[in-house]
Amino acid sequence: MKILITGASSGLGAQLARQYASSENELILLARRADKLYSLRKELYEKCQDVSVIVTDVTEFETLQEKIKTIENLDMVILNAGISLGHNQDITPIAEFKKLYDVNVLSNHAILEILLPKFENKGSGKIVFISSLASLFSMPSSKVYSSSKRALNAYAEGIRYKYKPKGIDVLTILPGFIKSELTDKNDFDMPFLLDTREGVKRIKSAIDANKEFYPFPLRFYLIIRLLNLLPSFLREKIVNSVS
Repeated sequence: MKILITGASSGLGAQLARQYASSENELILLARRADKLYSLRKELYEKCQDVSVIVTDVTEFETLQEKIKTIENLDMVILNAGISLGHNQDITPIAEFKKLYDVNVLSNHAILEILLPKFENKGSGKIVFISSLASLFSMPSSKVYSSSKRALNAYAEGIRYKYKPKGIDVLTILPGFIKSELTDKNDFDMPFLLDTREGVKRIKSAIDANKEFYPFPLRFYLIIRLLNLLPSFLREKIVNSVS
């Protein structure tokens, strides 16, 4: 299987590459940090059919698309690239807001604008969106990140409806807190925090099982579901008490 993983230089992306490193798979690792990508390639090369790297910033859309165009016979793309601004209740500067949306939302469309016609012509393919449980409930301190991931969910849903009948699987994975560079920015106790290896193991299991919508950990997801079922005035009171 030929797999493209974005945001592959560290964290979940790098661990996903390790999970998929096998003699049956060919990996394409995409990120902006060349040193980390080539180090990971060296680590995984002997375990795979082949490992190649694409060094690019996903927000440089034209360059990104030119590099994606060179990929042929892809079986799966894992759209993992993402950033967070940390947790802050202040008004986010527009430049930071735009950068986060460029990475978390628009870069995925830039990639799929190129890949979807290729999958459609092939009559098969798998698209995996790495979203977040934060997309299901927006705290005041994470409103920009949460809204970007909620937008990603909506985009993935529309893609799924259109392309599933054409043999293309579209999966949305919604992790809670997993140890990574993203969560290292957080200066608070993170409920149900998972070790990187364990979190990515669950992601891979969901992908392999073709789960179209996979939120985890289950207890955390159920708490969020319960909060969303509460009357708005009560939900607001709870949020304000913990913010």
